[in-house]
Amino acid sequence: MLLLLLLLLALCGAGSAAMEVSVSLRGSWRIRSGNGSLELPAEVPGCVHSALFHQRLIQDPYYRFNNLNYSWIALDNWTYIKKFKIPFDVSKRCKVNLVFEGVDTVTVVLLNNVPVGETDNTFRSYSFDITHVVQAVNIIEVHFQSPVIYADQRSKVHTHYSVPPNCPPRVQDGECHVNFIRKAQCSFSWDWGPSFPTQGIWKDVRIEAYNICHLNYFTFTPVYDNNIQEWNLEIESSFDVISSKPVLGQAIIAIPELKIQQTNSVELHHGERIVKLFVKIDKSVTIETWWPHGHGNQTGYNMTVLFKLDGGLSFEKSAKVYFRTVELIEEPIKGSHGLSFYFKINGLPIFLKGSNWIPADSFQDRVTSALLRLLLQSVVDANMNVLRVWGGGIYEQDAFYELCDELGIMVWQDFMFACALYPTDQDFMDSVRAEVAYQVRRLKSHPSIITWSGNNENEAALVLNWYDIQSSHLSTYIDDYVTLYVKNIRRIVFEGDQTRPFITSSPTNGAKSTAEGWLSENPYDPNYGDVHFYDYVGDCWNWKIFPKARFVSEYGYQSWPSFSTLEKVMQAQCVKTETEFYRRSRSEIVYGEGHTMGALYWQLNDIWQAPSWSSLEYGGKWKMLHYFARHFFAPLLPVGFENEGVFFIYGVSDLHSDHKMMLTVRVHTWSSLEPVCSETTKPFVMKAGESALLYDKPVAELLRGCTNCTRQSCVVSFYLSTDREPLSPTNYHFLSSPKEAKGLHKANITATISQQGDTFVFHLKTSAVAPFVWLDVGSIPGRFSDNGFLMTEKTQTVFFYPWKPTNESELERAFHVTSLADIY
Repeated sequence: MLLLLLLLLALCGAGSAAMEVSVSLRGSWRIRSGNGSLELPAEVPGCVHSALFHQRLIQDPYYRFNNLNYSWIALDNWTYIKKFKIPFDVSKRCKVNLVFEGVDTVTVVLLNNVPVGETDNTFRSYSFDITHVVQAVNIIEVHFQSPVIYADQRSKVHTHYSVPPNCPPRVQDGECHVNFIRKAQCSFSWDWGPSFPTQGIWKDVRIEAYNICHLNYFTFTPVYDNNIQEWNLEIESSFDVISSKPVLGQAIIAIPELKIQQTNSVELHHGERIVKLFVKIDKSVTIETWWPHGHGNQTGYNMTVLFKLDGGLSFEKSAKVYFRTVELIEEPIKGSHGLSFYFKINGLPIFLKGSNWIPADSFQDRVTSALLRLLLQSVVDANMNVLRVWGGGIYEQDAFYELCDELGIMVWQDFMFACALYPTDQDFMDSVRAEVAYQVRRLKSHPSIITWSGNNENEAALVLNWYDIQSSHLSTYIDDYVTLYVKNIRRIVFEGDQTRPFITSSPTNGAKSTAEGWLSENPYDPNYGDVHFYDYVGDCWNWKIFPKARFVSEYGYQSWPSFSTLEKVMQAQCVKTETEFYRRSRSEIVYGEGHTMGALYWQLNDIWQAPSWSSLEYGGKWKMLHYFARHFFAPLLPVGFENEGVFFIYGVSDLHSDHKMMLTVRVHTWSSLEPVCSETTKPFVMKAGESALLYDKPVAELLRGCTNCTRQSCVVSFYLSTDREPLSPTNYHFLSSPKEAKGLHKANITATISQQGDTFVFHLKTSAVAPFVWLDVGSIPGRFSDNGFLMTEKTQTVFFYPWKPTNESELERAFHVTSLADIY
């Protein structure tokens, strides 16, 4: 047997049929239910639910209560089957692998009725050696086990102690023990999404056949050397070398725009081999760095790496290389107890403005590149620069991160652990370690990712004892926490990537949590790290209920989708008030608190059509909140608020340079389209990257200067401008609750629609001052340039940007307008 193996290895190094062959198995498969009563066509990538729907064996799973009606699907054990031919002579290939880029989740894989591998983790790839099993004609079977039953079984095997929570709240109609299976945690239900524990081959699957050697993966990291102030590029490639003889060759690295053409000698020996290449970039070459949206360009450079090896074998990889640095700054602040918590990009402190991302669909085969582009374009269109990829969903597909790189969207990347404690038995930890190593390799080349975070809310869950753990048992769970997130995930992250920070949890006290053994006594301490804040009891139009924290990575309020305008008003106004409070707190310390440098509301998008915290409806339609975000995340913004009867206006700037400007303050009565008074300040300089007080006046004094004005009869608006043009959105401040407004009439608002190129112009006319004017064109996809606005002038022009072709008459038929007075 040994002699035969040596002979085979020698033949593999002989150079015959050197080029590798890759055969995709995407496309048409068949699936079969556990008892064989159902067999039907299915597409790969895909899942069982989608296959059943496409064959009209079930309704749309999102219709009414079908999440309950179709729970049987997740309880069955399904099998994926495909018969395929190999389009090459397998006898002339020394190694043949079956590669799955993503399997959801627990399977046994058979080829020609021979078990060749098993899977238990949605979040990693698998490669199985099928050299001695593959034939000219083959049958592959992927036997899935019900994820619900598997999770239950794993929890029962874990007999030493329970790992809570066992089940989600009953109102969610979810499944139990999701923390025992490595798949999207929200797939067993969440408070904003249904329970659809999918099964399927959700990413690419292929056959790879080769002689001599094979390139397993290729990754790279730009590294900035602060000491000598120069950029370097670290490139890492993994090879499976099956030749018994050394394989010699060259690695040629080319980045034409940076005048880089570098050749390195390569010598590969039998086995799994890592090749590390180092490119030193000449300091005389000008490198344009990658910047977040609103702070500069997203410049990237085309790179090719060509491995030319013995026997005519070659591997070529192309990639876009971006250069940027990121630092998480935690340092003392004068006048404040605690530490700062903010990010520097390319040495510049950046206020992070954005939201939290959840999976765009329960069924990932529905999430197209076009949908991702639509959703992510809406992020930058609303002046955001960051998304937090939340830890209860998935590590997103490559197209997501590529679009974030292109659009300048920073990514706070959670690892996929959320709102639960987790086991640390050997099998679970082996699976997690493979998952983390794979995802770090896959994602670390993306400049958009600025930090790794170990989990969502699990530090808080443990320290604040969400699951009523007896104090005598707490040390066991603390040990598990440190084992999972520190001794394993954190260690693997830093082994693979030292160019960005790692945060153990969110929320966390950051350096203070680390100093306290990774679990801080109060993870919601506003003087450290990040906080999550929710308050559904207090008055969310009152800024005083919000924490003056260093960084707020979750906060929000709910609303219904399209059909409820009043709900959307409440959500939008509450999040506006809270976000503006965080933005104006960036440069000040009040009673020891402040220097807020991040505001990420919960949540950006929806997984299905339902009431939720989102600003984008399922499919991408903008809610009123998203239009408000376009204003409250503007790079230059005046923020108004009251304190002790005094009206204040702060200026907030995200700009990189100082600008000279003026502030104009106007007061309107609800009953008139003409302002009753107006004042403009003397020119002043708004400092770059700061917030500052611009205006303060007692409300009584402000009203005395305006004819017939009371708190109930008047409203204040204000904006920043030069002599010639506005520099900021027009903001407003209600002097009383709108329901107490006196003189507010039901406005008659009309629109004349015309077309300019691909854009449509809505010329609006109103008969009266109208708060929260909402323009709607039904199911015609697109967005307006503004919506949900306060209309204080007789005419206003708004643009509509369609996402699909439409015309004036179609828009006129669909157009509907409401304002606050129409809905109560």
